[in-house]
Amino acid sequence: MLFGKKNHLVGLDIGSRSIKAGEIVEGKRGLTLKKFGMIDIPPGTIEDGVINDPESVSDAIRQLFKTYNIKEQNVAVSIGGYSVIVKKINVQNMPEEQLQETIQFEAEQYIPFDISDVNLDFQILGESEHNPNQMSLFLVAAKKEMVNDYINLVNLAGLNPCIIDVEAFALQNIFELNYDAQEENIALIDIGASKTSLNILRGMTSVFMRDVALGCLQINQKIVSLVGCSLEEAEQLKQGEQQDKISSEDLKNIISTVVSDWCTEIRRALDFFYSTYPEDQITRIVLSGGGANIGEFRQLLGAETSAHVEIINPFQSLAIDDDAFDAAYIQQIAPQATICMGLAIRKVDDK
Repeated sequence: MLFGKKNHLVGLDIGSRSIKAGEIVEGKRGLTLKKFGMIDIPPGTIEDGVINDPESVSDAIRQLFKTYNIKEQNVAVSIGGYSVIVKKINVQNMPEEQLQETIQFEAEQYIPFDISDVNLDFQILGESEHNPNQMSLFLVAAKKEMVNDYINLVNLAGLNPCIIDVEAFALQNIFELNYDAQEENIALIDIGASKTSLNILRGMTSVFMRDVALGCLQINQKIVSLVGCSLEEAEQLKQGEQQDKISSEDLKNIISTVVSDWCTEIRRALDFFYSTYPEDQITRIVLSGGGANIGEFRQLLGAETSAHVEIINPFQSLAIDDDAFDAAYIQQIAPQATICMGLAIRKVDDK
């Protein structure tokens, strides 16, 4: 990148429990973390990707940028959940320009929404494994209403949305920047507050993506049911505060129940992969998101899948100024920062 040519973006990860913003710039030391910050938003403000209170969320975004002194206004945001469909399909070999014209017809048989209600995009993966006359591609369909809501939200915050990415792609991009895993089959799993993104890589090529409606808020909701507190108080209890309101045994039982459910859902997704690629064993699971920090979950998942389970470090390949960032803090927030960092490495002129 030429110094002075400014085409970097701020990664803006708008979650249902917190918003993260990160800025990565290219300089003499290579890719460098310039800014990172996060801010919590009230429960219910965003649910299942639906922005219930745009004013409140845009205020939080403005506050986040002000608190961490982020000046850049061009941002990349991501979407996921049931309003986004990502499917691997095969089509007849054709030039990309021709595919642009025919993709709507191709998509109709795969998309469960009215085709006029979605924005379509695709990513060509290469020649089909089974038919040299066909090529494989990822078909991406996102409901126009959801995309427009996120664009309007970012504009309301006074920012310029340059890229709308898919969370599972952002996850893959930051993994590829930091790790070399050419010969392995790897499952990338991001466990957020209310949604889990799964992306299975076979030799660094994504072959399966799925979003599942499970996440850390399930723990909070079970605490609410048991104790009769608010969701905000449940979050404090989960973090070990106000220990007089819930016994450590009750909290442990709640966490055990929830992470067991997570493992069941993840196992189902992996079984789908094995039904397509029965000879390919997933040897490694790389976790991100808030759920990655739960030790019992990592242990149970490793036992149930016979895979090595680890937590991602999205900062691994970045130069980090020790004077600007506390090393312990960076290590602590690394799992939650993953999708934000995947967005922050995008460029203004990316496809």
